[in-house]
Amino acid sequence: MPDIIPMSKKELFCYEIIQQTLQRKLNGTEAAIILGVTSRHVRRLKQKVKSDGAKALVHALRGRQGNRRLPDAERTRIRELVSERYLDFTPTFASEKLLEQHRIDHDPKTIQTIMAEAGLWKQKRTKQAVHRAWRERRPHYGELIQFDGSYHHWLEDRDGTGELCLLAAIDDATSAVTDAQFADHEGVFPVFGFWKRYVATIGKPLAIYLDKFSTYHMNHPLAKENPDTLTQFQRAMKDLRVEVIPANSPQAKGRVERLFGTLQDRLVKELRLHNISTKDKANEFLKKIFIPKFNAQFAVTPQSHGNVHRQLSALETRHLPSIFSKHTERTVQNDFTVSFHSQWFQLTANQPVTVCKQDIVTIEEHLDGTIKIQLRAKYLNYKPIAKNQSRPKQIPWVLAANATPADISISG
Repeated sequence: MPDIIPMSKKELFCYEIIQQTLQRKLNGTEAAIILGVTSRHVRRLKQKVKSDGAKALVHALRGRQGNRRLPDAERTRIRELVSERYLDFTPTFASEKLLEQHRIDHDPKTIQTIMAEAGLWKQKRTKQAVHRAWRERRPHYGELIQFDGSYHHWLEDRDGTGELCLLAAIDDATSAVTDAQFADHEGVFPVFGFWKRYVATIGKPLAIYLDKFSTYHMNHPLAKENPDTLTQFQRAMKDLRVEVIPANSPQAKGRVERLFGTLQDRLVKELRLHNISTKDKANEFLKKIFIPKFNAQFAVTPQSHGNVHRQLSALETRHLPSIFSKHTERTVQNDFTVSFHSQWFQLTANQPVTVCKQDIVTIEEHLDGTIKIQLRAKYLNYKPIAKNQSRPKQIPWVLAANATPADISISG
């Protein structure tokens, strides 16, 4: 039985052309043009095929181990480390950890080959991308911040809480993560807590590109107030003179969507390697270790230098608790009471502004849990009515500004 000679398509094609030359179906010049070589090289190939046959066209190093191949002991060590500690890591991330933790410095392609040979890595097929128009990055740091939340088993249920929501902001000009924080859900209060800290420490960006806060409501019962989040957020940012751009699709804010794809791979594994099992520890790790390291590795240089985040004014700083509180409108009843969340509040006689029946007041739910009632930029005085306490019967028509209890009776 004749030996089987493995040949590439290119080598097989070359052999067929040389055979036609030997059979005088083609001359040397025609064969050279077809193969893209010189006539002299065609003559060399003819001599080789005449003496050695088809195997003369096969590369001499085929089937032999390369001179730069890693020693078997080194390959075995890498394979064992990946199997024990980095089993679900991508080759690139595994190579980074091998260098960082074990001082094994090899190209990711080499690590990929070792992982593939051991059955630890299988190349994933990617879907053909849908064509979308390319948008140029904003030139300045802080000009546009993309913001979103991602629900995932970030702690892999080590704390028993299941899914957490990672709120993250990424700068459009540099791809730097400006801030990130784990929260229970993507509702009004976690989002307000995130941005209150952001503008107080980093400053106000010129614009924020974010989701319409509607997609998570059906899938995540914790975020029951999500349909109201965008309206509340737009109102707060309008007070701070920050433009809000709602995205119509996840692809529109692709930078933050790709960020979450990367974090769901890298951050989950980093938290596992550091044995972090609580939300507070995870947030501390994010701020002190992960984000600085991530930005040093992946952030890019902006087109224009300079930071266009704006610092809060003294007035904005003073009103920050009010700006980042949930606002709800209520009507003053005929007995000068206001109902909110199944709780009645009695407006007292002494007020900083005149209060009339049927006035529309704004209830502010602050992040610290306090409730304030505002009318015409003034906070009204009130006291909660116990559920077993009857509401007053004799009611004045107006609560005058700076009135005293002696002037107006509000009790039955």
